[in-house]
Amino acid sequence: MKTTVLLSGNQAIARGAYESGVRVAAGYPGTPSTEVLENIINYQGVYAEWAPNEKVALEVAIGASLGGARALATMKHVGVNVAADPLLTVAYTGVGGGLVLLSADDPGMHSSQNEQDNRHYARFAKIPMLEPSDSQEAKDFTIRAFELSETFDTPVLLRTTTRVNHGKSVVQLSLPKTPQPRKFERNLQKNVMIPAYGMKRHVVVEERTARLKEFAETTDLNSVEWGDRAVGVITSGISYEYVKEALPDASILKLGITWPLPEGLIQNFAKGVEKLYVVEELDPFLEDQIKAMGIDVTGKERFPIIGELNPKIVAAGFKGESFTAPAPPELPARPPVLCPGCPHRGFFYTLNKLKAVVTGDIGCYTLSVLPPLEAIDTCVCMGASIGNAMGMKRAMPGDDDRPVVAVLGDSTFIHSGITGLIDAVYNNTPVTICILDNSITAMTGGQDNPSTGKTLMGEDAPALNLAALCRAVGVQDVLTVDPYNLDATEKALRYATGTGKPSVVITSRPCLLIKKAKRSAAPAVDKEKCTGCGLCLKLGCPAIETEEGEGRRKARINPDLCTGCNVCTQVCRLGAFGGTE
Repeated sequence: MKTTVLLSGNQAIARGAYESGVRVAAGYPGTPSTEVLENIINYQGVYAEWAPNEKVALEVAIGASLGGARALATMKHVGVNVAADPLLTVAYTGVGGGLVLLSADDPGMHSSQNEQDNRHYARFAKIPMLEPSDSQEAKDFTIRAFELSETFDTPVLLRTTTRVNHGKSVVQLSLPKTPQPRKFERNLQKNVMIPAYGMKRHVVVEERTARLKEFAETTDLNSVEWGDRAVGVITSGISYEYVKEALPDASILKLGITWPLPEGLIQNFAKGVEKLYVVEELDPFLEDQIKAMGIDVTGKERFPIIGELNPKIVAAGFKGESFTAPAPPELPARPPVLCPGCPHRGFFYTLNKLKAVVTGDIGCYTLSVLPPLEAIDTCVCMGASIGNAMGMKRAMPGDDDRPVVAVLGDSTFIHSGITGLIDAVYNNTPVTICILDNSITAMTGGQDNPSTGKTLMGEDAPALNLAALCRAVGVQDVLTVDPYNLDATEKALRYATGTGKPSVVITSRPCLLIKKAKRSAAPAVDKEKCTGCGLCLKLGCPAIETEEGEGRRKARINPDLCTGCNVCTQVCRLGAFGGTE
């Protein structure tokens, strides 16, 4: 076995969990956390699953922990919002086997709807938080997190950022450990959080916090690197790497445990330098606490609160300058688009004909907000489309007869849309819910979900019948259509939006990027029939291009991109698309 390998942070976290003797891992796919579970399934002895949502994932991990096993829950930063309910209570109950929650934050919003800083969750829940700065620490801190969890009887937050999750560096491997086996021990006052018991556990939490503060003062998770004492920097995570590159000779207090803070260590470090800075991404989490200690420190007035940092931004901040990136070379704009042949494209093209108010959701279909489709009007969070649609419909004045349509994917519907659908039925709100079933969790890389018939472990599973579920909660009108058939899709939408009661339209076509998807030959364009009207371009399909012809730019199909969905042949009113290339 190689003892030194090149790993991404996510691969290293999976390895660290394995070396820790983790037996159960659960999560919901979300960039930048997804690859942790996709890698952990390669290790024998670890059960791993994609849960319907992050709340369930953490609850599974909590159950495993209370049952005596070391357990890991993984999710991106916004997923912790979904899991916050059990998180803040398990902070009271404590653990059995070690319990670690990975929160993968996304400064810069590379693949997220907000830029929240989840360091606040550690302080909010009063649980320790570790922040690795590279792949070696990602592995090592995962191991230490499980040890801390069991030593202090607490869940531990392992907080990473996109650069740590996806960046690669050299990692020294170790042999896996076999933790001392534990069994579930019945302890009602510890594990059952009724108010009378919860009040007693709160006392335990505060006592634990005091012990954690003492631990933070002496642990090697925090380290001081003395250099030029004219400048001292307190930092953590990936920001440490930027500081080392920007000011290699500065004195640095590198915090590996960032809650609770080692106040004595910070005070002593501050006394040992002439000018003190805090370098951190997003919120002034460290800065505010350090200032509350009465320490004069420079932070967000030099280093931006918005977006990712990098060595150039950090270097400019130390100089009191603002970093302006050089203008990129002039290249054609390449906005994100739905893939060629994506089953969502024809659906949204057709939906636009209804002039409806469309409440959107999180997934590939969110790209339909961009030109030329511009088909959705709102997008808030996973599953919000249905509740948003209900509120929108109830708020509309009586003379506004536009239909209200909620759009979400199969995985998103299962994640947090089912309760919204029940609400619509229960309160008889006349909205149409469109479930775009592409047989996969597509935007995060093609993970299975309860409707696909496969588990994360690759085992066959019962495939959730979405139409039957909708009928079971009381929806009377549930229509399933092929979104490649534009006529059938339009008829279904017009019928569903005209019922005057809650209705569901399910579009059923696999994502073109998975094995079960079928492709056909690309259609040809008859240049004599094509007038260059541009109607086909309103689909926004990358496979439809234009070329000069008789004074007008006429359509052509790029056979290397086309998947043969034939939606364009249905859109063209002149019959210019036909035959094959």
